[in-house]
Amino acid sequence: MTRPTERFTTRADNYARYRPSYPQAAIELLRARCGLSSAAVVADVGAGTGILSALLLERGAHVIAIEPNDAMRAAAETLLGARPRYRSVKATAEATTLPEESVDLWVAGQAFHWFEAMPARAEALRILRRGGCGALLWNEHPPQGSAFLADYDALLREQTSEYATTVARRLDEARMREFFGGRMELATFANQQSFDFAGLKGRLLSSSYAPEPKDAQYEPLMQALRAVFDRHEHHGEVVFPYLTLVYFQRLTPPA
Repeated sequence: MTRPTERFTTRADNYARYRPSYPQAAIELLRARCGLSSAAVVADVGAGTGILSALLLERGAHVIAIEPNDAMRAAAETLLGARPRYRSVKATAEATTLPEESVDLWVAGQAFHWFEAMPARAEALRILRRGGCGALLWNEHPPQGSAFLADYDALLREQTSEYATTVARRLDEARMREFFGGRMELATFANQQSFDFAGLKGRLLSSSYAPEPKDAQYEPLMQALRAVFDRHEHHGEVVFPYLTLVYFQRLTPPA
């Protein structure tokens, strides 16, 4: 099986183009409750192509993007590398290479399920200044989505072997509580994207569980995806709804 740090090597372009961003209300929560400010140094861990980093930079923060995958990191550097408050580091959540007590806020956008929870916690505690906050951000399918989303979900469960296990791992609140030390808060926000068929295809192919063109499953899946799109499109687009979840808590070592 492909290692987690290598799973997105061939997906960086689709990831950068078609993955959703996060609502401004979610970023405002980080300001109001987690210490995000123009004076803050933020470690964006598993930063990928820079989707969350870009929003943090817009708030004036100093952002250190931690990303082990070369292709994903290069995409972020192309987008953000000229920003003076942005720094990119090839490292992992479990070994960031950052100095002790060097950051004010630790965040991970859509990446936490690839981390080893307890080593990542130990590293976060090492690099965070006293009283620093951790936050995990996700864009997930809402419980009450849409007819399109129900068909899309059923398609992936039927035709991709890793979809169900990936979703279950992503929503593992026990691992999140382990990372936070037992307690965490949750805030939720509505979010959505609109796609033509090319966009919907790119969104699917940005996912680690999607078969790639050389795979025997690829063409049947694309044909079935086209049928789902044709069944639900309105004026040439489908709406892809999300519920943005933000789990957050101040990280403190055990008493």
